[in-house]
Parts: sequence; C-alpha cells; structure tokens
Amino acid sequence: MFASRLPKRVLQVARAAAFRRISSTPCRRSDALFVHRDTPYNNPKIPFEFTSENLKRAEEIISHYPPQYKKAAVIPLLDLAQRQNKGWTSISVMNYVAKFLELPPMRVYEVATFYTMFNREPIGANFVQVCTTTPCMLNGAYEILDTVCKELGGIKPGETTKDGKFTVIEVECQGACSNAPMMVVGDDFYEDLTPATTKKVLDAFARGEKPKPGPQSGRHTSENSAGLTALTSKPYGPGEFCVEEFR
Repeated sequence: MFASRLPKRVLQVARAAAFRRISSTPCRRSDALFVHRDTPYNNPKIPFEFTSENLKRAEEIISHYPPQYKKAAVIPLLDLAQRQNKGWTSISVMNYVAKFLELPPMRVYEVATFYTMFNREPIGANFVQVCTTTPCMLNGAYEILDTVCKELGGIKPGETTKDGKFTVIEVECQGACSNAPMMVVGDDFYEDLTPATTKKVLDAFARGEKPKPGPQSGRHTSENSAGLTALTSKPYGPGEFCVEEFR
C-alpha cells in the first residue's frame, strides 16, 4: 500500500535501479591503439628476434640498469626492436621483448599501447609527422599538412602511399616551437617550412635522397631573423671580474 502512494516517476526510477544495465560501445578505428587482432601480417606466429648487432646493443642497454630492475629497459628495447622491424611494433616484437626481459607480455603491451611513438601498424619507408600544435598552427601548420597530403597523392593523415614510400600523421608539439612550422621525417627535424620548401623536402625523399635537416629558411639554428638583439658583445670568462674585485 505504501508503494502505491509514491509518485509514478519515483516508482519508475526505483524499478529501473533494480535491474543491472548493460551497455556496449561499438568498435572504432582508434581500437587499433590498444586492441590486437591477429592479421596475416601481424600475429604471434611470425618470428622476430634481434639481429646479432642489435642483440649486443640490447645487452649493452640492459647493463645500465641493476639486474633486479632490468625491466626498466622496456622502452629503449621496444624502440630498438621497432627500428629493426621497419618502423613498427608488432605483437611478435612485443612478445620477444617481454621474453628478453623476463616480463609478463602484458607489461610490454601496456607500454607499447600507451606511448604513441610505438607504431602498432606498418608504416612507409619515410615516416612524416607534421606538428599542428599552437605555435606551428599559428604559422601555417595546416597549410603544410595540406601540402604534404597533396604531394603524396592525396592521402589523408594516418594513411600510407600506395608505393609504401610515405606515411603521414598529424602530431602534437615536437619541441621546435621557435622554428615553427615544422615536421619530422624519420629522426630528423625540418623547420621554418613553407609549402615550397615542404615540396622540396618530400621530392628529395621520393628520389631516395636525404635533404639537409634543420631550418629550411637559411638560418642555422633558432637565431633571430633580424639579427642579434642580446649577447652582442663577447661574454666574459669565468672569474674574470672576481679576480679584479679581490685585488
């Protein structure tokens, strides 16, 4: 009788709370960042192990850590393995590193799926990362990104050219803000870009050449384009004024 006196809306909420609700989320492309599904090119049956040269390098890396903390070498070893595996981290790479460091595979999966520098899918021979964070964006980063995509046959960020030569992605700050806009190809920075210089850099890579990294505007590092405005005189050496002061 008490329940019958309650407002209808209150009864509806109470009844709903008595049941456990189950919801599901549809699969999205972003699942590739943290979910592994076997494919013909990425499955545990594909063998992977360090080359003799990289094996020596891996052992040298581990030697920098106390024996009981060698698991701390998981990031540099994953990087070493990814470089050997043509720029991407497969399930076999992760399993091998886990076995090499005597870790549960899940510990390696956690690292490889957290850090975006580990590529979970195959990439092109030239990995182009265009920064579009605020300093670059204010200096025309999206124009640079559009130029890259257009020059590479109209592909979109996250895609690879049909010939397998280039993969392009859009990334966050890469730490060369004073030389914005910029992009990274492989391990090299290409800064102070314009659409014209971007095309030159990509054309050089397409020919199998490696263009000179750094600013593409003519300056050497990050110096002011108008010339020095500070530190224009020779700096004094250590103790130069201290000695005179005590005489």
